[in-house]
Amino acid sequence: MVSILLAQADTNPVREFLSGRYQWDHGHYLFMYLALGLVLFMIGAVGVVVRRNPVVVFMCIELMLNAVNLTFLAFARYQPDHWVDVLGMYTQTDAAMTGQMMVIFVMAVAAAEVAVGLGIIMAIFRMRNEVDVDDMSTLKD
Repeated sequence: MVSILLAQADTNPVREFLSGRYQWDHGHYLFMYLALGLVLFMIGAVGVVVRRNPVVVFMCIELMLNAVNLTFLAFARYQPDHWVDVLGMYTQTDAAMTGQMMVIFVMAVAAAEVAVGLGIIMAIFRMRNEVDVDDMSTLKD
């Protein structure tokens, strides 16, 4: 058994993947979804910090929320069976539905955030005839 583990440790996983001999397990797929969620979240965070147009800032916030939704769904899909007992769920399906319910909740909050945010942006645009995030730091005028 130890010799098998040592033989596997000596192989190059990139070479095995490119040759087609490498078999993906659930942990690798979960890692890929989490990495994609991280990239999307970081793009959104950089967009919020760098951009000055509030509509683009809202789009970046939506991108960040969708990245969180992706991670919720990934964890719900690749949840180990022994977590079902720990969480007190009855079946694997009940445990997987928790991630989907959180996604629906996040989508509802995002829709409300967009409705209120765009309403505020339109009110500021009517008052000032320009919309700039830096100018909105004070609500005077």
